[in-house]
Amino acid sequence: MSDLSMRPSVQQGLTLIELIVVMVILGLLVSLIGPDLWSRLHQSRMRTAAMQITLLGSALDNYRLDVGHYPVTAAGLMALRRKPPGVRGWSGPYLAHGVPRDPWGHPYHYRCPGKHGAYDLWSDGPAHGAPITSWTTRGSAHHASVRPHTS
Repeated sequence: MSDLSMRPSVQQGLTLIELIVVMVILGLLVSLIGPDLWSRLHQSRMRTAAMQITLLGSALDNYRLDVGHYPVTAAGLMALRRKPPGVRGWSGPYLAHGVPRDPWGHPYHYRCPGKHGAYDLWSDGPAHGAPITSWTTRGSAHHASVRPHTS
């Protein structure tokens, strides 16, 4: 026999026990860090939706200053990008990059006249969560917050 066949084989890779230890450590890390990361992602999406609603509210105010009224519900937020038929004074587009979708990938809802002010603008928010709304108050002040919404 040759010298190679007489040598003990060198085991490569991890043993089953080593694999289990690595999996337990990874599981512990995920269980400790995962919920915090998920919470931060959720809060970040909520803040992003509130900021987008504020941005859309400012664009709606600019539209109103030019046209004399907010877009009707049928024209929707697309009136901020394209001139609706028969509208005078429109000098948009009022949004540079189109109408954004909410952080969950859904369109924002717009209603004019609104139930809570001159118009209502909201995101349904996360599944099984509270919507993010912006109800206008007197004048053109906008306040974006997380509130229950009834259609």
